[in-house]
Amino acid sequence: MTNLISAEGLKKLCDEYDYLWKVERPKVVRGVADAAAEGDRSENAEYIYGKKRLREIDSKLKHLTLRLKVLKVASVPMNPKQITFGCWVTYEEETGDTRCYQLVGPDEIDVSVGRISIDSPVGQALLHKKVDDEITVRKPSGDMTVYITGVSSKRPE
Repeated sequence: MTNLISAEGLKKLCDEYDYLWKVERPKVVRGVADAAAEGDRSENAEYIYGKKRLREIDSKLKHLTLRLKVLKVASVPMNPKQITFGCWVTYEEETGDTRCYQLVGPDEIDVSVGRISIDSPVGQALLHKKVDDEITVRKPSGDMTVYITGVSSKRPE
């Protein structure tokens, strides 16, 4: 797993950690304490749910702590000549469909806004290639040939 992240992505993870630690966890702890004060815990849904939610928060905090220790902020080249971390890549598929993705680390994946992991089959196939390269992407559903039409440090309009 790649340990690279953008400065924006790192801030987002730090904000999530702070929110969980300073806001969400104390609120759930108070709710569990209040529910426990009501007596019989075995049939107390608020207590049972609160304890479950507390385990989920603690698990997420542990994961974030471990990731934040190893993540390194990557710089994005101003005028990239080849595809690297953080670049926006536009390519045309064999079907004629055009796609545009930013290559990011696994902590920033969000396909709905065009962010894919550099560790994914598509990300690996694109890495270190240039405009006008034709490449084969090996996917679980079968091989796909794409033609790279653009590389940019900013999202194309």
